[in-house]
Amino acid sequence: MIGDGTDPIDLLIDWELAVRTAAFLGRPGPPVRPDEAVAAVAALRDCTVKAVAPVREVTRLAVADGPPARIVDRPGWVRTNAVSFRELLAPAVTESARHEGGPLFGRMSARMVGLEAGAVLGLLAGRVLGQYDPFGPHGGRLLIVAPNVVQVERELQVVPPDFRMWVCLHEETHRVQFAAAGWLADHLRTLIRALVVDLAGESSQLFDRALTAARSLPEVLRPESSAGPLDCLRTPEQRDLLARIVAIMSLLEGHADVVMDEAAPLAVPSAALIRERFDRRRSGKGAVDRLLRRLLGLEAKARQYADGARFVRHIRRRVDTDGLNAVWSGPDQLPRPEEIEDPDLWLRRVHG
Repeated sequence: MIGDGTDPIDLLIDWELAVRTAAFLGRPGPPVRPDEAVAAVAALRDCTVKAVAPVREVTRLAVADGPPARIVDRPGWVRTNAVSFRELLAPAVTESARHEGGPLFGRMSARMVGLEAGAVLGLLAGRVLGQYDPFGPHGGRLLIVAPNVVQVERELQVVPPDFRMWVCLHEETHRVQFAAAGWLADHLRTLIRALVVDLAGESSQLFDRALTAARSLPEVLRPESSAGPLDCLRTPEQRDLLARIVAIMSLLEGHADVVMDEAAPLAVPSAALIRERFDRRRSGKGAVDRLLRRLLGLEAKARQYADGARFVRHIRRRVDTDGLNAVWSGPDQLPRPEEIEDPDLWLRRVHG
C-alpha cells in the first residue's frame, strides 16, 4: 500500500486508485514471447553497465557507480513513480494543510484526483523509455521500461542492441549528473515543493482560476501557441519558480542528449540512423498524438531537449567540457531561464 491513508497527501490523492486506474487505462505492451522478454531484460541490464565508461569519458565527470538499474514493466514504472511523487509532494501538502487549518480536500476529491493522476500515469507509462528517479524514498535509481524500449525499436525498425545501448547512454548521463552534483536533488525538491505550497495555498481561488483556464483552452491548444494548459493558473511568483525548474530540466535533458550523441559512436554503430528516426517520432505521429503530447506536457519536454542541447553545445564550444562542468558545482552556477535562451549571459556571469 502507498501511504497509510492518514497523511494530508493521502487525503489529497488516492494513490492506490491512481495505480489501479493507470493499469486499467494503460495500453498493453508489445507482444513478446517469454524467452524474448527474459533476453530483453538481460540485454538492457547489460547495457546499463556498459554505458558507464563512454558517458564518463564524454562528460569528464568521475563519479562512483550507482546501484544496479531496475528494468521494469509499465505497471512497475507507474507504482515506482506514484511512490516517488508521494515522497516528493508530502511535505509540501502537509505544510499547506497546516496553513489552511486542516485537510485541503475531502475523500471524494481524493478519489477524483487519484483517477486523474492515474489517467496521466497510464498514458505516460506507455511512452517513457527510461528515467533517473532522484526522489525515491531509497535514493536515486535508474529505471529502464523494457516493453517500451522493445516497442519503439520495432516501430523505428532499428537494430535492437544498438537502440538499447543508445537509450541507456542517455539515462546513465542523468545518473552521472545527479551523482556529480550531490546537492541537485535537494535543490530541485525544494523548488518543486515551494511551487506546490504556493499553488495549494490558493485553494480558495482554485475554481475561478480553473474556469479561466477552461475558457482559454482553445487558444492554448492552437499549434502555434506557446502557452501551456495551466499557464493562466500561475501568479508571477509561481511562473518564476516554474521557469527556474524548467531551466534546470532543460540543462539536464539537453546535456543528456549531447552526451548520448557524442558517446554513441563509441558504442552504437547505427546511432545516426536511430537519431534521425527517433527525432521524427518525437515530433508526434498525428493530430490526436500531438494533442495528447501537448496536454501531457510532452511538447514542452521536446523543447527542453532542444533548448538545453543548444545551451550545452554553445558553452562547450566556448569553454570546453571542463568549463561547462561548472554547472555541477553549486546551485548558483545553474543556468537561469534567460541564460538558457542566451548562453553568453551564463558565460559572462560564471566565467567572466
